[in-house]
Amino acid sequence: MAAVKRVRIDPNTTICNLNCSVAFNELTNTEKLYAHYLSKASWEGSLIVFLQTSPESPIIFLLFQSLYSGQSIGDLKADCQVIPEGPSPAEFQALLMYSAAFYSNMGNYKSFGDTKFIPGISPKKFYAVIQISNAYNQNPDRMDNLWNLCKDRMYSTQSRVLELGLGAQGLSTYYSSNCSASDAEFVKEFMQQMELLPYNTRLFKYESDSKVQYEIKIASVEESNEAYQDSEGREDTMVKLLGKHEFKGCEILITRGDYAPLMKRLVENLRAAKNYTSNKNEVSMLEEYCHSFITGSLQSHKNGSRFWIKNKGPIIEFYIGFIETYRDPYGVRGEFEGFVAVVNKPMSAKFSDLVNAAESLLDGLPWPKTFEKDTFLRPDFTSLDVVGFSGSGIPAGINIPNYDDIRQTEGFKNVSLGNVLSSYGSNKAITFLSENDQELYKELRGPAFEVQVGLHELLGHGSGKLFSQLENGSFDFDRDIINPLTGNKIDKWYNPGETYDSKFMSMGSSYEECRAECVGLYLCLSNSVLRIFGHEGEGAEDIKYVNWLLMVRGGLLGLEFFTPETNSWKQAHMQARFVIMRVLIDAGVVTISEIIGEDGTPDLLISLDRKRIAVEGKEAIGKFLCKLQIYKATGDFEAAKSMYHHYSTVAEEPNLKLITLRNIVLDRKQPRHMLVQCHTSDKGDGEVGYTEYESNVEGMIKSFIDRFSSFDEDLFNLWEKEIKNHDY
Repeated sequence: MAAVKRVRIDPNTTICNLNCSVAFNELTNTEKLYAHYLSKASWEGSLIVFLQTSPESPIIFLLFQSLYSGQSIGDLKADCQVIPEGPSPAEFQALLMYSAAFYSNMGNYKSFGDTKFIPGISPKKFYAVIQISNAYNQNPDRMDNLWNLCKDRMYSTQSRVLELGLGAQGLSTYYSSNCSASDAEFVKEFMQQMELLPYNTRLFKYESDSKVQYEIKIASVEESNEAYQDSEGREDTMVKLLGKHEFKGCEILITRGDYAPLMKRLVENLRAAKNYTSNKNEVSMLEEYCHSFITGSLQSHKNGSRFWIKNKGPIIEFYIGFIETYRDPYGVRGEFEGFVAVVNKPMSAKFSDLVNAAESLLDGLPWPKTFEKDTFLRPDFTSLDVVGFSGSGIPAGINIPNYDDIRQTEGFKNVSLGNVLSSYGSNKAITFLSENDQELYKELRGPAFEVQVGLHELLGHGSGKLFSQLENGSFDFDRDIINPLTGNKIDKWYNPGETYDSKFMSMGSSYEECRAECVGLYLCLSNSVLRIFGHEGEGAEDIKYVNWLLMVRGGLLGLEFFTPETNSWKQAHMQARFVIMRVLIDAGVVTISEIIGEDGTPDLLISLDRKRIAVEGKEAIGKFLCKLQIYKATGDFEAAKSMYHHYSTVAEEPNLKLITLRNIVLDRKQPRHMLVQCHTSDKGDGEVGYTEYESNVEGMIKSFIDRFSSFDEDLFNLWEKEIKNHDY
């Protein structure tokens, strides 16, 4: 029963409104139109996420769009009440909660944890709801077809489909179902040789008799092997890569046109947004993005990112593409996402002060200056209120672009998503803390998290040098630099064509998040940092304590995202926080005790020794952080893997029974909240409509009904074309 409960969405899940009305209403009509078309481009592209998540996700989406577009939820609920042996009110509500969670995660796998969830209503009663609906009355054949295409997969709880993974470890539609990690590794070697980045690709494998063919599918509007004729004269550099290639006895086919109809729709909206830009950098940025999405060229996306970096201090901030690799089990392919946000000026002023202090703060990090970038490239760092964030999840902060060559030598941007931060922790019980710690935690978690996000994004992800050999054989670093861990000259680096993602693969995301989190913990102990955020004296000391407490509690809660059956972690940030907790336990700064809770069942108590944070805690995090940076800088994956896997191990140890702790964490698990986003529309005559929704399941569903059509032919045709490659 407990296992079944864990694959269903908790009926008590909180749904919050991601409010941005004040910031949006302050925009001019031209700015509103710019924001609207960027947001529409992002949402049109986000339909790709359903195809990236699971074989059934596109069909479940089409089923829900048809079902809920046909009538109001209130009318549908009333109709269900007259069905003999129909759903009870609780079962109908469970269907709505599943629907809201599906929309929120852009698929039937949790964006935070990559585990599957299934409806809390039986298939028989779910189908009864479908049959009584207006949608069924208007088009029974379509509704029956959609139901039959997704029902078995939707409810399946066979072990392989319970979580995202590669090969026998799980399910992933970034790959055909017959692909393994060794296939991904083999093709990665070929792609490095071809200088083809994997972010906007998928990998399918075809087997016939003794022959194996791989297809690298590049996302683009163009589907042909003929050069695209760009009106601005940009070269279609992808043409020379397309077609069949022989590599180590295998045939590898490079094609483009993956998601083509959806890519076309997002490009149309980017072109519409171009009419409302405010400067040349925005025009050039959108032109390069369009060229990238039309041809599949990531070099054009890099160029667009360069113009994005140059566009300092815009009122409306925007980024789009195949960005984060968290959900690719191999760790190299990007999920589509796009965000549009409006600057929050008061909070941005604090982050500007942090940027001004960054160079002196970097000097305080626990690695030699030779392992820091030669020049600190002062980035934009703004606090934003999200207008629209399309994708499977919404982060609290972002440091992009993810292209190593640009980040190292040209710069990056940091954004903190203010209205996302303010929504965290609403009406949620605080587990595993003493009463005194709970009170302090409730009062200061918001301000403490604000400090951590700022340091994490700017000085965590924004710090550190990578040592590389260039194509011409030269090096971008002094070969006489001493490795502080060995006392010898460094003897490892990134070879031509290698990137951090390609070297560190599936471990890379969590490892880098851990490095950034450690930077935040380490530097938040600086009084000068806390003064920037308005904290001094005893209040500053409380912020330090609560920030470390947030991290340790996050590490304990991270056990929820470890799967013993596959010995794997399913959430990069939570694995990172668990690793940090282990470091602090080993240092004697943290203890986790098993107790009996007030309800008479097993409970846990976190004890963070406040007096030892400034010395023993800082020393432990500093030494660990230094190793994280040295291994990353030199591309020493084997040493990094050995260390990181040691701290990531979850087992029953004599003094730390982690499996037992995990079971207690699961028994006291709190549901993660969902965020309802606004919807914008072009009303004509220069007017933009702005709609916010109720903070409930009905509001979540209505937002998607307003955002998308009742049946998307393009999405269905794309699903139909590829489903044969996903046999789970």
